[in-house]
Amino acid sequence: MTEGREARRAAAFFLFPALAVIGGFFVVPIAAALLLSLTDFDLYGLASREHVRFVGLDNYRRLFDDPRFWRALANTFFFVLVGGPLQVAVALAAALLVNARLVRFGSFFRTVLFLPVVTTLVAVAVVWRYLYHPRHGLLNVALAGLGVAPIDWLGDPRWAMPSLVLLATWKNFGFNMVIFLAGLQAIPERLYEAARLDGAGSWRQLRLVTVPMLAPTFAFVAIITMIGYFQLFAEPYVMTQGGPADHTLSIMLLTYEQGFRYWNLGYAAATSFVLFAIILAFTAVQLRVRRLAGGPS
Repeated sequence: MTEGREARRAAAFFLFPALAVIGGFFVVPIAAALLLSLTDFDLYGLASREHVRFVGLDNYRRLFDDPRFWRALANTFFFVLVGGPLQVAVALAAALLVNARLVRFGSFFRTVLFLPVVTTLVAVAVVWRYLYHPRHGLLNVALAGLGVAPIDWLGDPRWAMPSLVLLATWKNFGFNMVIFLAGLQAIPERLYEAARLDGAGSWRQLRLVTVPMLAPTFAFVAIITMIGYFQLFAEPYVMTQGGPADHTLSIMLLTYEQGFRYWNLGYAAATSFVLFAIILAFTAVQLRVRRLAGGPS
């Protein structure tokens, strides 16, 4: 019993520095932001704390009465529900192609496909703005060759958000591709040999061996993709600034505007906590579904 007590003390001694750092840089800022969301902290509050008042849940009530918040929420959900599955599908397809035995120079293609992930978004935006140019963009030139009228990709409310989804998919799928590659390479080869002996073709091997064995990887990729897509900010900020007519406004971009353009810091903190609650709820649902499906939690 004495040895167990000493082991716990030793564990606490070694864990305390890390827990202190986590508390100082994670827990304390979150608690401060939660407190901030219950006040009317604004530009005057920066000058003197006498101008800061405790308003309780008024910021949250204002938020749910704000039509721009509901527009931003709808845009964010569109981005998550359309862009998330699209990126996962593209990443899986790329991983299968790169991992295929018939593909030569797999390392080269893996590097090339991963390059957009490490490229700065500003540089990417310059290229994609040219691709999306309403008159001279390559996409509209290709459409003109097919006899289709040019599209204002970033200026038309119907196409602005799908255009950002396409950009984000191209920019980020390489990260998930690498994760899928790791999952594919961890599948024992003997499973494929057994499937081939049973007469399974490539499609049946994919459906009956690859996909089930990648279930934990799918769960991880789905969660991190969903969390990242709910925090949509850089793409609309760089490409459209939330336009046209707020059709690409996201929750994070709305939070940024309220906090650092209009200095409504209490209102911005409330917006960020609503987003945190949404992400937490969706993550819990995904984990619950994964657990019910019989996979590891």
